[in-house]
Amino acid sequence: MITPMGTRDDIRVLVLAGGLSYERDVSLRSGRRALDALRSAGLTTEQHDADVSLLPALQADPPDAVVIALHGATGEDGSLRGVLDLCGIPYVGADARTARLAWDKPSAKSMLREAGIPTPDWVALPHDRFSELGAVAVLDRIVDRLGLPLMVKPAQGGSGLGAAVVRDAADLPAAMVGCFAYDSTALVEQYVTGTNVAVSIIDLGTGPQALPIVEIVPRDGVYDYAARYTAGLTTWHVPARLDPAIAARVSETALAAYKALGLRDLSRIDVIVGAGGEPQVLGCNVSPGLTETSLLPLAVQAAGVDLGAMLSALVERAVARSKAG
Repeated sequence: MITPMGTRDDIRVLVLAGGLSYERDVSLRSGRRALDALRSAGLTTEQHDADVSLLPALQADPPDAVVIALHGATGEDGSLRGVLDLCGIPYVGADARTARLAWDKPSAKSMLREAGIPTPDWVALPHDRFSELGAVAVLDRIVDRLGLPLMVKPAQGGSGLGAAVVRDAADLPAAMVGCFAYDSTALVEQYVTGTNVAVSIIDLGTGPQALPIVEIVPRDGVYDYAARYTAGLTTWHVPARLDPAIAARVSETALAAYKALGLRDLSRIDVIVGAGGEPQVLGCNVSPGLTETSLLPLAVQAAGVDLGAMLSALVERAVARSKAG
């Protein structure tokens, strides 16, 4: 059982939501839920967009801490966190450097592999190289090396935007074009058939702990943007329908990934569990969604923890961390 710390009513929190990424609408929904949860926990909380008025507002009336509910590059590539560091404002979540590394999927997968954590084999292909070397020759080589089926997704991005499963080599060019619409680099990895799960991890001061595993069952088989945020298109099972020994292995693997990537406070680790029960890490999210269909709130609820109490405890940690210098 995870026991949140007590809350204080003298801490003023700013929730950042919105931004200009493709995930703006999702971010606004996450922000509203974070705002309501923190207020229900007794913290004075306001919400602000990540726009040109943000820095003047931070300078005029700096909050005690920031909760980042921004998705996509704005909230996850480390740049905004770096600005908050410059302003001396503490925030919940991974620091700027860690967020930058985790945001880039090929970099994160390389770090995981160096740490001995299994992740599907992959190749990262910038659009310029794709064109210069000849699309047909490059794609043929990818299929020869990685086999089929394949998963194509933006090297930097989230919410399943620009992602596609390729089961026939003839469909690979269209998948690449769709991916390049969202990012200049495509990540092409082996598609592992198995059980799709998410492990949310939080650290309230006693070390990172894995919350109950969420099993994801998309109606159409692919956990894309529509399946993530449209009610009725996905079924979730919490805890996941895994053998206890396999579930323990999945949680251990997710915790190892969390530590290998240097994450902090909270994160979501996405894992595929193969037919033999072996987990492979697909990636991580340093700014997990908080919407009504998001995975972290499902795990928090299954753990018997109040979302507002958890967020307020993380806010207190961020404030204490800042004071400790």
